[in-house]
Order: sequence, then C-alpha cells, then structure tokens
Amino acid sequence: MKIKTISAIIAIIFLSNIYAMAQKTIAKATKGKFLFGVAVNMQQVNGNNPTESELIAREFNAIVAENCMKPQPIHPQEDKYQWTDADKFVAFGEKNKQAITGHCLIWHSQIGRWFFVDENGKDVTPEVLKERMRQHIMTVVGRYKGRVQGWDVVNEAFEDDGTYRNSKFYRILGKDFIKYAFQFAHEADPDAELYYNDYNVETPAKCDAIVELVKELRAAGCRIDAVGSQGHMHMDDPTLEATETSLMKLKAAGVKVLITEWDISILPSPYSGANISARFTYSKEMDPYREGVPDSVQQEWNKRVLDMFELFLKHNDVVDRVTLWALNDSISWLNNFPIRGRKDYPVLFDRNNQPKSVVADMIMMAKKYKKKG
Repeated sequence: MKIKTISAIIAIIFLSNIYAMAQKTIAKATKGKFLFGVAVNMQQVNGNNPTESELIAREFNAIVAENCMKPQPIHPQEDKYQWTDADKFVAFGEKNKQAITGHCLIWHSQIGRWFFVDENGKDVTPEVLKERMRQHIMTVVGRYKGRVQGWDVVNEAFEDDGTYRNSKFYRILGKDFIKYAFQFAHEADPDAELYYNDYNVETPAKCDAIVELVKELRAAGCRIDAVGSQGHMHMDDPTLEATETSLMKLKAAGVKVLITEWDISILPSPYSGANISARFTYSKEMDPYREGVPDSVQQEWNKRVLDMFELFLKHNDVVDRVTLWALNDSISWLNNFPIRGRKDYPVLFDRNNQPKSVVADMIMMAKKYKKKG
C-alpha cells in the first residue's frame, strides 16, 4: 500500500512538472525583461516539419530570418528580387504575433558578385556602389515597412583587432558605407529599429571599435538602436567577465544589446571565434560525442548556459533580446562548422525537439529577476 502511495505521489509530481512546463516557456518567463527568439528556416516557415513550426510559435516571441533575407537570396541579380520566401517568413511571424527581425541588409558574404562590378567585371565607382546600396535597402526595407520591427543593417564589418574588414564595401566606399546603409534604412522605414551586428563583440578591441562606430553614426545624425552581439560561444570562451564588460561598454555608448545568434558548442574548439571563412580538418578527437554526451559533460554545458543566461537577466536594462541560432541540435550550423561532419549539441532543444533539462532551470531563474531600467 505504501509503495503504491509513493508511486502515486511521484506520478503526480511528474505530471505537475510536465504541466508547469506546458504552461511556461522561456519567452513567457522573460516577458518584460527581454524578448526570447530563434532563427527560422524556410522548412519551418513552410510547415514541412509541423512539430518544429508549432514549437517556434509556442516557445518564442521573436524570430529572425536565417537566410531568406540575406542579399544573395533576396536580390540575386541587379534587376531581380526574389520575394517569395521573405514574404512567407514575415507572414509567419505576423501570424504568431512575434517580433520580426530582418537579417541582413549589407554583408560582405552571401551577396552577388554583380553588386560590386560593372559590365566589364571591373570594380564599380563609389557612386555606383552607393546607389546600388540605396536601391537594395530602399526596396527591401520599403517592402516590409511597418511589418519588421528591426533590421540588422550592417553585418560583420570589423576584424577582431578592431580594424575594418577589407571587404568590397570598404575598399570601394571606405568606412562611410556603414553610415550610408543606416541612412538609407532609416529613410526607407523611419519607425524601424536599426542594428549593427557582429561576432566576438566580447573581444576588447572589436568592442571598442563598435563603440566608436556608434558614436560616429550618432554624430552623423544616424539612427542606431542596438548592437547585435552574435553570441557564438564555446565552453570556456568568452569569459563571463569579458561578456559583461562588453555589455557595459555598449550601455555606456547609449545603445541596447541584442544577443542575436546564441549557441554554445559543447565540442573541442580548434580556435576561438566564428570567422565564417575558417575551416579545419575532421578528426575523431575533435568529435568526441557521436554516441551521446556524458552526463558530467552535459552538466558542465548546462552550467555554462545558466551562467550566461543569468548574466543576460542581470543586465536586462541593456539586453533587449536573446535569440537562438537554430531551434534544435540537428539543424545547427555547428554540426559542420568549423569542422564539417561533427555532431554538436549547442542549443536548448535536442534532436527530437525536446527541451533539455536546463530549460526548466532557465525558466525558474528568470522568475527571480525583475525588469531593470
């Protein structure tokens, strides 16, 4: 009789916890503190996997386009725009009453070569490139005026040492290409929030360069609401101290911070950072968890997640949004970056779209924090 009673109590507690989880999400727990979002791909938008589509609608109050709004997919040729996917993405967010971020307007990667060359294959003049930027930004932002909350206007313009990336934009127009992009975006939709987005923002030299950029843009009369810190992290890098310092520097510069592409790789890192051009050779030593993550390692990862999440909560007067860069482990880019073919476990939902145990801890943690500012 006692065994049955104990079993019944355990069952009730288990069901109560399941019910509590069903009634509470991280987005609801952080409501009033910051938005909690996820990057969305077209398979999810199109409902090819209904479970994932439903999970995004239920668990998140913000979404960002993973690929469909980048320059190459949306504007493959000078006289051609492809709106189908971006239209569906925006409609998906509207249907689910989610804050929508457009990603991204100006980026040196995933952009057509035509953007920078003339009919002879030579670099265009500064005047031509500026006009192509204007037309691209005015057309894209203008199409979604009043529907997209904010735009990643310029993406990854700095190297980690704080120097400007030697991109085609920079070589042809100098650093003013950033100013032009923000001016055009504001002209296209005066009510839209405008962001600068980059990785390794925790690196002191890069963070200082971004702070200086914010000051220069403001001095030029440009609107800039927030800096996106991508948040591609490893188990020991960046440190909490470096992350907090970057938040404080950007707060002092008068902008909000968005954690725009958050994931934490559980795998050994061959380097520090997220330079999209870097690749390394596969080895079993660099891919140790193909059969699953040992519990001790999983607990270390959980702690890393909670430590960072608590930092975001602590500074919710400056952190305005936290966005995961993939809904679940199976579709994370980190399975193939920077070493192709690895099996990583970097986000909050597993390969079966189930929340990891840390999610419940995050929800409980969020309840303890009040909105600051």
